[in-house]
Amino acid sequence: MTELSPSIRETLRILPQKPGVYQYFDARGELIYVGKAKNLKRRVNSYFNKEQEGKVLALVRKIHRLEYIVVDTEADALLLENNLIKRHKPRYNIMLKDDKTYPWLCLSNEEFPRLFPTRRRIMDGASYFGPYPSVKLLNTLLEVIHEIYPLRTCRYKLDEKSIAEKKIRLCLEYHMKRCAGPCQGLQGKEDYNEQISQIKALIRGHIAPVLQTLHRQMMQAAANLQFKKAQSLKMKIELLQRYQSKSTVVNAALTDLDVMGTKEDGESIYFNYLRVVDGRVIQAHTIEVKKKLDETPADLLEQAIVEFRLQFKSKASEIILPFPPSFALKGVKCTVPLAGDKKKLLELSLQNIKYFILEKSKRMDLTDPDRRGKELMVQLQKALGMEKPPLHIECFDNSNFEGDYPVGAMTVSRNGKLSKRDYRHFNIRTVTGADDYATMEEVFTRHYGRLVQEGQPLPQLVIVDGGKGQLSSAYRILRELGIEKDIFLVGIAERLEEIYKVGDPLPLLLDKKSEALRHIQLLRDEAHRFGITHYRKRHLKGLIKTELTDIKGIGAETASVLLHHFRSVRKIKETSIEELGQCVGKAKAELVWKHFHS
Repeated sequence: MTELSPSIRETLRILPQKPGVYQYFDARGELIYVGKAKNLKRRVNSYFNKEQEGKVLALVRKIHRLEYIVVDTEADALLLENNLIKRHKPRYNIMLKDDKTYPWLCLSNEEFPRLFPTRRRIMDGASYFGPYPSVKLLNTLLEVIHEIYPLRTCRYKLDEKSIAEKKIRLCLEYHMKRCAGPCQGLQGKEDYNEQISQIKALIRGHIAPVLQTLHRQMMQAAANLQFKKAQSLKMKIELLQRYQSKSTVVNAALTDLDVMGTKEDGESIYFNYLRVVDGRVIQAHTIEVKKKLDETPADLLEQAIVEFRLQFKSKASEIILPFPPSFALKGVKCTVPLAGDKKKLLELSLQNIKYFILEKSKRMDLTDPDRRGKELMVQLQKALGMEKPPLHIECFDNSNFEGDYPVGAMTVSRNGKLSKRDYRHFNIRTVTGADDYATMEEVFTRHYGRLVQEGQPLPQLVIVDGGKGQLSSAYRILRELGIEKDIFLVGIAERLEEIYKVGDPLPLLLDKKSEALRHIQLLRDEAHRFGITHYRKRHLKGLIKTELTDIKGIGAETASVLLHHFRSVRKIKETSIEELGQCVGKAKAELVWKHFHS
């Protein structure tokens, strides 16, 4: 437990058991962390009463002063925490925002508003819609809007005075019927604002009421014998219906929902937000946040919900989540679906995160082809507790059958990639019978003895296929050669994929899905395959030499032909002389048949 200052002890003593926000300051008076709590006393005391480790311990050691703010509800605590983090940007808090600048649709704050794409959000009173993960998607929506509604695109300042004086000339957009000429008073403010209301509804995904309005106007125009206007409105309705058909349809009964998916991947946490309106997904957005205090998705879920709902101006009364939030959200029903359409929406959100990670990986591979190898080396270093990343790895496996033809095999990895030109076979010379420990000792003595004698570089990591016995045998040889401190040695036991380290009686269990374990398994499986292949060749040569070449008049070539054709000596024994003759000729067939049937 960290030694506490008198002021912190006094504050901890008087903390109320109510919801609120706590703030940690360092010795310079700088705010370094903001957190929320259902129960301030219990939550804040947990930092100082428990034995902390890692990044949390580093934070606790820097706390010089703490302050707190009591609020009425958990939802108030959540909103206050979000505001304080945005305002002060504390060092140990995560800011849930993108590194990228995504495009937005801006509806300007003017007498006759303009609609245009932008990558900058300015607090100028304008309305912003987005962000859009794809410029193509934004341009498609903008194109549909301009096809349906004749909005002005000019930057002139339009007010009653300039319109009355007719200082602005009609432009090409008017003559192309893409603008109704409000600059000359040809379109009134009321009519223009009616268009803007429909555009806002359209952008927010409420297409059905816009279609109803256009349909009503079309019928009215037809009733008034304004057939040209009715035809124009009909074309707009068809265009809007085509656009609507391209959006992802979920279920028309799901009218207004938010969906939040999350996934943890190494040092990052990903959040995906889906906006569902009138049964269609109208917006999807994914962000990645880097961990600062070994946070989990559950630690950041509420903060992500608040941030996304504010950013997308969502007022949906229900939000679909992968697990229940720890804080109550005011006016929002949180649903954790187990089946049905809502469950499919959650799966779609997770699918979006997977595609996001894949695209990110592809982009990084283009800029740094060796990135994957570097990341893998760092993962192995952390997983095994090594001082340096293992750029050069060697893995060993032994193969024999009931002690016959024992062989050793070595596979090699350099910078995270298999280096097949460095693979080696070892025909065992000094061991008789099935003795894996003695076989391992011979292989290590020959291989590392030669490297030491020739002054060649040693691998940073060596893996042996087996448990404590094989590991002890291998370590004994490294110690005799005086290089046990230069090589990090581990063994992998196949049954539970346990990792054994020298001097540690308990095995290390790596995450089954981790790249570190997969690479170790790959090297082990390669060593097994490489060793078995060599053993089979030796075994086949032994069969040829001992069983067939002992026949007078039968050489190695004829024996090889027979084994290749009949697959085994047993099959050759059971084959008739006529069939043997078809394979190697009558004379040699008689020699073989008489040998086995005399």
